[in-house]
Amino acid sequence: MVLEPTNGPLASSDLQTFGDESLPLFEVEPVQLHFSISSDFVAAQVANNVIVLALATGRLLRIDLDNPGDIDDIDLPKKPSEVGLIRRMFLDPTASHLILTTTLAENYYLHSQSRQPKALSRLKGVGIEAIAWNPSLPTASTREILVGASDGNVYEVYIEPSNEFYRRDEKYLKAVYKIPDGPVTGLWVDLIPARADTRRVVISTLNRLFHFVGRVGRQGQEGSGSIFSRLFESDSPVVHEVSRNAKPEPSALAVSPDPPDGIVLDGPEAERAFAWLFGQGVLYGKLGTDAASNLGNDVINSSKTFARSQVPATENGNGQRRSTQDPIVGMLLTQWHILCLVEGRIIAIQRLNGRIVYDQVVLRPGESAVCLLTDQKKNTFWLFTAHEIFEIVVTKEDRDVWKIMLQAQRFELASQYAKTSEQKDAVATASGDYLIKNQQYLEAANVYGKSSRSFELVALIFVDHGEQDALRKYLSTKITTYKKSSTMQRTMIASWTVELFMSKLNSLDDTIATRAQLTENTSTTDTQHELSVVREEFQDFVSKYKNDLDQKTTYDMISSHGREQELLCYATAVDDYSYVLSYWIQRERWLESLDVLKRQTDPDMFYKYSSVLMEHAATEFVDILMRHPDLDARKLIPALLNYSESNASPLSQNQAARYLNFCINQLHSTDSAVHNTLISIYAAQSSPSESALMSYLSAQSLNNHPAYDTEFAFRLCIQHSRVQSAVHIYCSMGEYSSAVDLALKHGDIDLASVVADRPPESDTALRKKLWLAVAKKVISQQGTGSIKTAINFLKRCELLKIEDLIPFFPDFVVIDDFKEEICAALESYSKSIATLDLEMDASATTAESIKTDIKTLSSRYAIVEPGERCRVCQLPLLSRQFFVFPSCQHGFHSDCLGRRVLEGSGLTKRARIRELQASIARGGRREREARELDALVAQQCLLCGEYAIKQIDEPFVNDSDNRNEWAI
Repeated sequence: MVLEPTNGPLASSDLQTFGDESLPLFEVEPVQLHFSISSDFVAAQVANNVIVLALATGRLLRIDLDNPGDIDDIDLPKKPSEVGLIRRMFLDPTASHLILTTTLAENYYLHSQSRQPKALSRLKGVGIEAIAWNPSLPTASTREILVGASDGNVYEVYIEPSNEFYRRDEKYLKAVYKIPDGPVTGLWVDLIPARADTRRVVISTLNRLFHFVGRVGRQGQEGSGSIFSRLFESDSPVVHEVSRNAKPEPSALAVSPDPPDGIVLDGPEAERAFAWLFGQGVLYGKLGTDAASNLGNDVINSSKTFARSQVPATENGNGQRRSTQDPIVGMLLTQWHILCLVEGRIIAIQRLNGRIVYDQVVLRPGESAVCLLTDQKKNTFWLFTAHEIFEIVVTKEDRDVWKIMLQAQRFELASQYAKTSEQKDAVATASGDYLIKNQQYLEAANVYGKSSRSFELVALIFVDHGEQDALRKYLSTKITTYKKSSTMQRTMIASWTVELFMSKLNSLDDTIATRAQLTENTSTTDTQHELSVVREEFQDFVSKYKNDLDQKTTYDMISSHGREQELLCYATAVDDYSYVLSYWIQRERWLESLDVLKRQTDPDMFYKYSSVLMEHAATEFVDILMRHPDLDARKLIPALLNYSESNASPLSQNQAARYLNFCINQLHSTDSAVHNTLISIYAAQSSPSESALMSYLSAQSLNNHPAYDTEFAFRLCIQHSRVQSAVHIYCSMGEYSSAVDLALKHGDIDLASVVADRPPESDTALRKKLWLAVAKKVISQQGTGSIKTAINFLKRCELLKIEDLIPFFPDFVVIDDFKEEICAALESYSKSIATLDLEMDASATTAESIKTDIKTLSSRYAIVEPGERCRVCQLPLLSRQFFVFPSCQHGFHSDCLGRRVLEGSGLTKRARIRELQASIARGGRREREARELDALVAQQCLLCGEYAIKQIDEPFVNDSDNRNEWAI
């Protein structure tokens, strides 16, 4: 079945259920005054939270509502009997400048910082009826303002307060326009945003409304002359005229206040509204800001009229309607309504539809109002009578705007002003029905997706009309309204959307392939552009709703349509890079494969595809591997070995060796498998050069424990005839004999000679053994004709003598071949024998000298004088046991000498002295131990021996010495 859309938006009765009727839109509340009033109010003004009241006595009360306890009480310079009663007051929006006029056309100016009104002499005799403040807002001065008079004149005046007595506050006054028939009842000036030098001026009279738009011009500096003269002289106004009654009736011009704090309007809703009160009713509309030349006509033509006759008649005390109607005596604008004061009642009219939404009696019978005012800045509204003040409180004034917009089929604005979810849903539903009726399916899909309209019904509408694109858009929008917990619904909608995307893409591909045109004026180029747009939409959709799609179902669905590119897009969106990689690898698209791999962090991806990528894109693959230091190189070894076995490139271009060297040198890998793999690659290379392998082995030999398996490495070297490397491994193991034998086995004499020199120089036996092995090989290879050459070669080692080599020569070798070497050896032996003789003679002489010294020891003596003192304690030497050194004649007490020797001895000697002293004290073998102790203590003089040399860094003056003795 097909859902038949309704003929229009919801009925008014249905909309009432969505409103909030708990509080009235308007409520008139009396203001309690905390001070007594001595006379009636005759005029009032409100601006920027400041109220100014004029009393019949000529007094002014200025009240700041932010600080109501502080009231300025101001008197006019002259009594009312002299200047008349205050008739009207005008306060600028910032509450900085106040102008008042009296019944005798005396005009005064009062600044917010002053308490002394000043007479405006230039305006003397002018009955002021209206003032248009400067749209740039005044500062210290009023800037250029327009003043409307009761005689129909419009003046331009510039007021700047001055403290000088003889200086006028009005810098200039000029009549700029004249209305011949009646007073000016309202004035308004504002800016046209598109042009800074353009102003709009609206003037109202009793029966005519004038709309001026033109340029202003200033000559000289600000305040030097009129700027509005040019506008009134060059521009012809658009005039709206109504019939005029015989007797004067109230007339006024009102403009809507600034938006409430925190609310920013844009577009047409940001334009101010105006209302003109005339005898038959109220003309109201928008003050458009379009810079077009027919702006005035647009404003007037788009205006509406609320007739006085539409106001319900007032009932008298008997409940009967009055036969005559009084005119509307007061009028102001709120953001959305017109407030009128008529027959003591406050009536609120909704500007959007002209309906009366509020009607409340405020004044008592016979009571009249002084004025009905608006605070343009603070968005507050006030009613003043002769004795009372009322505030008209507005509550959620825009709460019904969405209903009115909806009834007017202005759905976008209705949605903007709808507050609750129910209201927004009502707007969306009605908007969708309207769009379906007008066959705007794509727009309806977007709106329906945000409404509560039955999913099945909406889907059937699009299916029955064949609107697959609209259905796809509806599903894409509808899925956003379901919570994450609605798994089944989200999965179903997402899967259906993918199916629709595939059908659309296939349809577009078929169109391009057959070069046909889908609809009129749609070329193949347009179809290709549409294809790219739909493909981007699909990519965005799967990226956003990948968690709502079942992977297996989605893979099967896309595969059934043969959409490989979309299949890859979905796999990428769900991070199924294994599928993407396998896809590109199966098609041998290596660059695409590597591009996918670059973005991976899962190590298993690298291990899984390492073999095939090493085989076909080794350099780029290794570049990627080197950017991932967290990989386990051991798991990549099979791929590296397969690559090396099948790759015949030079070792400098071997990517497996490059990666392994990176792991070893940069990542400092100590895994033996990694090192063994690198050795196997070096050993198995086709080049005979062993420089790379030797460089690696030499670097590893610097470590105490090489990271590779020496036995495995040695077998590889032997298997691939890498003799130099095998010999190096033997040497690293300390097997020098085996290393020399291996080198000689392969006939490499030079290598064997190098190895023979490697053992420590202290191990002469091993070195000589190795050199003898080399010598034997050299002699056996040289033959009889080259004995001399072999002997010259063996001169490289000083350990070998000619007698060591003779056993290796063949028996038939003639001695003449190495006669010179034998003679040189004999001469060397002769020199050695002569040297030994000299050394023996010197030893004999030394022995005789020692014998002589021993004989003289028994006869050595020393003379001790009676006054000789100990060189340590300075007490008489003969007072107790002492030692005297005959060679230097220095004497010491035995205990003083022992103490000093003990202090300056090493740990071993000190311990032995203490041990001997303890043994003697216990009564041990005293003679032998006493002799040993004396030998240790009296080994050398304290002042002449090593002890004195050791004391060279001690100070001359110790802490225990008297420092005064050293004073000069």
